[in-house]
Amino acid sequence: MNSEVKKRSYDSSGRQEQARRNRARIIDVALTLFVRDGYAGTTIPAIAGEAGVSVETVYKSFGNKAGLLKAVWDVTLVGDDEPIPMDEREEVRSVMAEPDPKRKIELYAYFVPMIVGRVGPLALVIREAASGDPSAAAIETQIEEERLTGMRMFAQHLHDGGHLRSGVAVDMACDVLWTVTSPAMWDLLVLQRGWDAESFSRFIADSAIAVLL
Repeated sequence: MNSEVKKRSYDSSGRQEQARRNRARIIDVALTLFVRDGYAGTTIPAIAGEAGVSVETVYKSFGNKAGLLKAVWDVTLVGDDEPIPMDEREEVRSVMAEPDPKRKIELYAYFVPMIVGRVGPLALVIREAASGDPSAAAIETQIEEERLTGMRMFAQHLHDGGHLRSGVAVDMACDVLWTVTSPAMWDLLVLQRGWDAESFSRFIADSAIAVLL
């Protein structure tokens, strides 16, 4: 490999790493501003200024403010920017591998408060913005459809294992899981009623076990 090829390779990897750092910084700043100032009150120039990048960089990376909002949600949901789907992450894999259905739901309920605790404040911002902004409403719809998909996968998993009680269909199990694990439920019980994470986790497990198994 000649020096020119080496230089091009180095330049390319360096640009990719810089783009990755910029993206992470933009997402981190955007999360802070969205939660603090709301969706409508947060501007792309403000995000760019706080992140130390150009406005053009933000638009190039995320398309528009709604695209940035969805990216912030996705990263906050899983806790990092690694390209690993939720259903392939270790905590979910451990739930699926557990043979005892009661313990399976308890394991699932254990990490839900950590996830909802991360995305809950942003979910409230999105819910408020959705009432008056079509782009935010579209993001909220997409997020809820993705949550439903995840809950349906878990409900189907319980059904396929023969764990659902008689009369409980997959759709009903999906709706129960979707409800008890929702940011709205977290808002009611944790933020408004002062429950701690352990109590919220126990509520999720006890409710799902009582209705589904």
